[in-house]
Amino acid sequence: MADRTATRTPDETADSTTVLFAGGGTGGHLYPGLAIARTLVRLDPGVQPVFVGALRGIERSVLPGTEFPHLLLDLHPLYRTKPWQNWRTILGAVGAWRRLGALAREKQPKLVVGTGGYAAGVALAYAAMHGIPIVQQAGDSYPGLTARAFRRWTQEYYLAFPEAARVIGGDSAQHVDTGAPIEPPPRPRPDRAASRRAWGFPAQDGPVLLIYGGSQGSRAINVVVAEWVKRGLPDDLYLIWMTGKASYAEFAALDGPRVKVRDYLSPIADAYAATDLALVRAGAMTTAELFAWGIPAVLVPLPTAAADHQSVNARTLEGAGAAINLPQAELTVDRLDATLRSLIGDPPAMQRLAQGARARARPDAAETIARRILVLLSRDKV
Repeated sequence: MADRTATRTPDETADSTTVLFAGGGTGGHLYPGLAIARTLVRLDPGVQPVFVGALRGIERSVLPGTEFPHLLLDLHPLYRTKPWQNWRTILGAVGAWRRLGALAREKQPKLVVGTGGYAAGVALAYAAMHGIPIVQQAGDSYPGLTARAFRRWTQEYYLAFPEAARVIGGDSAQHVDTGAPIEPPPRPRPDRAASRRAWGFPAQDGPVLLIYGGSQGSRAINVVVAEWVKRGLPDDLYLIWMTGKASYAEFAALDGPRVKVRDYLSPIADAYAATDLALVRAGAMTTAELFAWGIPAVLVPLPTAAADHQSVNARTLEGAGAAINLPQAELTVDRLDATLRSLIGDPPAMQRLAQGARARARPDAAETIARRILVLLSRDKV
């Protein structure tokens, strides 16, 4: 039974203030909520976050390992390309509505925080109908349907991309440019030379390129990178390459003195501390973490992402001078080699990209959002 709403945690007391976090499906919709929730509890232990997600999403495997009570519902996304299957969406929403009602009666939430994805839609609809205040964390430069549909009832939007305000519309006072809520880099930062040596690289000479395609890896990226490595890397370039667990066995043989192949990076801060440039997908959380570390990126947006939002993210960040957009359809060994050789052979260009990355960084976003939520909770209307 994937329902821990009745389970008490050490910080949960009878007079705690419940804040409902609704969202998930992907890490980009779940991890921002976890970052905000943990910061809320750190700032005010009297706040009790409770998560609502979908049985079909990443939250099914992540939330049971967290400290937070949670309710996982049999929700389905909109089947845009197979509309005849939307009966599943409707039936799941009806059942979810009943369970949300029971949860609301038990926990009496004072606020609902929407973090995107189909898992958020039903909870936000319930909150709107029952007069529970809503805020939303909008993670992409082109926010999804859920973020846009509940504009009328949303008190504040916390924007990972300031450009999202144009898409959402409405009152400009609703839009708060916070950046994406992430786990910020440690203070003080790890020593770069020591971090490079920990990976078996020289302390100073040659840039380090970090490659990963999200937590599960990307076969499209991995296949091209493998051929590139076999062809021969640029001189003095070092690679930290996360393939994802499913693909690791296929590429593990390419591990060597200059190429460190890993199935997963945990903690990923060990890799960030040694990195000069990244080749990654264009998810909001990925780019937010990189920029918080001052790491520029070559972005290969996932073409199948909902509403192609990663392509919008990549174009937006390229326009801001923080990254280079390399569409997956154009990702070939020759194009990858030319792009990276051009960059690492032009230190001023690398420096400009790094400056652009730092300009987009919002390492304290989770605390900024948590403090604004606490202000709302302190008002009589909440």
